[in-house]
This record gives sequence, structure tokens and C-alpha cells, in this order.
Amino acid sequence: MRKSTLVPVLALLGSLALTTSCSTDTSSIDSAPAKTGSTPTGGTAEGTDPGGSVNPAKIKGIRIVSDNSDDRSCPWASSYPDVPGASGMTAAMKKYVATRIAGFRGDDGGSAVTCGADSTGASPNGAELNISYSFLVASGDVVGVRLTTLNRPAAGDGLDTRTYWYDGKNGTAESAYALIADGSQDAFVAALQKQLKGKEGADPASLDDTENRTASLDDMAFTADGGLRVDFDRGTVGVPAGGRYTVTFPKATVTPWLSDFGKRVQQQTASPSAGLDLGATSTPSATMPTQTADGDDTTNCAEVKCIALTFDDGPAAPYTATLLTYLAKYDARVTFFTVGQNVAAHPELVRAEVRAGHEVGNHSWNHPDLTRLATGEIRSQLERTSAAIKAATGKEPTLFRPPYGAINGKVRSATTLSPVLWDVDTEDWKYPNASRVAQYVISKAGRNDVVLLHDIHPTSVGAVPEILRTLSARGYHFVTVSHLRATL
Repeated sequence: MRKSTLVPVLALLGSLALTTSCSTDTSSIDSAPAKTGSTPTGGTAEGTDPGGSVNPAKIKGIRIVSDNSDDRSCPWASSYPDVPGASGMTAAMKKYVATRIAGFRGDDGGSAVTCGADSTGASPNGAELNISYSFLVASGDVVGVRLTTLNRPAAGDGLDTRTYWYDGKNGTAESAYALIADGSQDAFVAALQKQLKGKEGADPASLDDTENRTASLDDMAFTADGGLRVDFDRGTVGVPAGGRYTVTFPKATVTPWLSDFGKRVQQQTASPSAGLDLGATSTPSATMPTQTADGDDTTNCAEVKCIALTFDDGPAAPYTATLLTYLAKYDARVTFFTVGQNVAAHPELVRAEVRAGHEVGNHSWNHPDLTRLATGEIRSQLERTSAAIKAATGKEPTLFRPPYGAINGKVRSATTLSPVLWDVDTEDWKYPNASRVAQYVISKAGRNDVVLLHDIHPTSVGAVPEILRTLSARGYHFVTVSHLRATL
């Protein structure tokens, strides 16, 4: 697949403020009716987390597990955290993500979403699956993570949110319902039903089924002041047309209902400890490269053969660190198109990229198809990511790569960043074989080409030494996209 790489862009700047309301003195309920054409924050969890912000970079040994199809005819992307010492929680998230991806692709034997390219290369029925994460709390001996899934096409808004919990004191993964003490569950549910009663489309009686309560009450988290917020997806406690319902209980009301685990989560959300201690030794990370760029790149691509290798979706531990070591051996410079939520988790890797003379670009916050978002949502995706890159490196990016290569006039007008596509698509996400990836690049690459790879796949990183060795012997110079553009 060959795509134009030099695309001029002029755009407007903007920002999107997303807020949620919480009650501090009385129980409250909010319902969100269906809105035609509305996509809540592009599948991200922006504005939905009731607790304070958590900096994942402070979680020692954290690894973000990311994957995507990069196929616009059937696009899916997923990301969730692997927290050292919380293996049970990680396993539960991994199982959920694998199940959703299999269902979307039809690998589970069920009825598959119809995928296939239209005249623009996109799925004709707007199919897309996006699973992203956000931390609710990671402090003391507790961890809470929300997974937000956007599935198109699907009934209602296609949005599913659920929370995953880990109790470090007992070494167990827990459901959201475990925040409530066994002896208080009936009183808690009765209070929820009272709040839901009379709301248009709501069916409070659906919570009478005790066997299904854990599944229905799968998204609960504490607010910064110790209250408890309960979120229901469309159709969970009523008809889909009724929208999403949110019930918030103040601290004084909810505290008597909490389990010991729930009380510790409440405390760590409202008053976080200095760090996270799950009583486990974190997995050693790859040695961080210490190479610094040896001056400015003086390669003149008008006179010599140049090629721009680009790596999407990272940074990823430990693969990106290994890749940087390979690149340093050949004094090769490349462009990394980074995903914002991964930058936030691994700013040290992004700093290492810049220190070694590589270029860092913007690849959105959590890899949605930007053409399907509202203008404000596009800006939010790109601006949050640029802010994370600047926080890590001190420099804002000038380039962006739209996920799946999906771009239109709306996307162009939403940002001043210059879009970059590619000439050679390795499809390394589809073929996890280092030798195949290397040979494909070697056989297809031409002078001044931009090559698409991913540093979230170990097999892709493993292909790089052979690519560098062979193409260097053929006289190629490895440069960043911006350097390639500037010297042509």
C-alpha cells in the first residue's frame, strides 16, 4: 500500500473541556438520553473518572499492553495496563479484551461484524472497536482501572465502561461490587433503586436479580471527596433509549455500606499514599539507552539515498528501549508516532527518543478513527497527546499520523499539525514474524520512502537489525520525516 506522505495543512486551534457532576450532600442521579450521531469522547475515558488523576509513570515497572489492526476496513485498537503485583486484575482485563476483539472480528464463532473496504478504504458500515484504559486509583495497597470500550456499529451508543480492582492486602482481583460489604448489599441496591425510580426508561426492578448484580454493577468508583459514583451502560437498568444512568452517593451515606476493601479504596482515592505497594517485586525493565545525538543530521537527501522509518503506537516497554539500542548502532534516526496514553505511562522512553536524535510525532490519545469524531473530540485527542509529549520532552510535536491513515477535511481543519502517511505498509501487526517484516521492507523500500512499522510488537523490533544492516549496505541513510521533507 502506497500513500502520499507530503500533505500541507492549515488549521484552527481549539480545546474541549469535559466535566462530570457529583453530589456532595445528597444522593443524585443523572441520565444521558440517546443523542443521534454523538460519540462520547471518541471512546476515551476523558471526563468520566470520578476520582483524582493518577500518574501511571509513577507506577514502578508498569507495562502498557497495546495492540491494533491498523486496517481501516475493520479497525480495532486496544490498550490496558499490566501492573506488577496485580496479575489477577491484569488477567481479567486481558480476558475481557481478547473476548471483545474476537467477537468484533468474528473469531469466536458468532456473527461477525461485516468488514470490508469501500471506495475510500474504510469499513462501509462504520465498524470500529476501541478499548482504552484510565486509572481510578493506584495507591497504598489498592489499584482501580476503568476500561472504556467503544464498539461501532452497536445498539445505542456502543459504549461500555467497567472497572477492575485489585486488593494488595489479600492478593486478589476484585469486582466493583466487592466495594460493598456482603451484609450491606441489599440496602445499597435498595438505595440505588430508589434513585432510579421514576426516571424515564429506567427499570429499577432489574436489580432484584441477585445473580446478575455483579454484572450490572460493574462500573463503580469513588469521587475525590469520598463519595461513590455508580455508572450504568445503556440497557443495563432500563431500555437503551433511556440512555446511561449515573447515581452518586455522598461519603456519609455510602461509608457504612463499604467492605474493608471498599473503605481502603475510598481512603486511597480521597487521600492517596506516597506510592503503590502491592508487596511484589516489579519486573526489571530493559536497560534505558543513554545515547545522545551526535550533532545535527547533515544528510542531504537530494544527493544521497534516504529512507524514513516510522514506528507507531508506542512507546512500549521494553520493546522501544531495545529498538533505540539497535538504531544507535547504525546512527539511524527515525520518527516515532506516539499514542498519548502510552506517553503518559512511559515519558522516560520518549525523552530517550529525543535525546538520541529521533523525532516524536502525535498519533492521537488512544487510536480512534479521527474521521468519525466531532471536531472538538479530534482536537482533544491530538492536543492531549501533544501536551503529554511536551511534558516529557519540553518540545511540542509538529507532525501527526492519523490512526489507520484515516484523514479528511474535518481532521485537517482541527489541527495545525502536519499529517504524515506512508509509502510502504509492512502490515507487521498482521504478520508477527521478524524475518518476514525485514524482507518485506528490504524488497519494497525505495529512495525517499516513508515506511510504516510498530514498536509495540517484539517481532517488528526484532526485524530492525536486518533492515538497518542490509539497507545501509545498499547506501541508504536513515532520517526523520521532517529531515526528509526539509532536504528534498
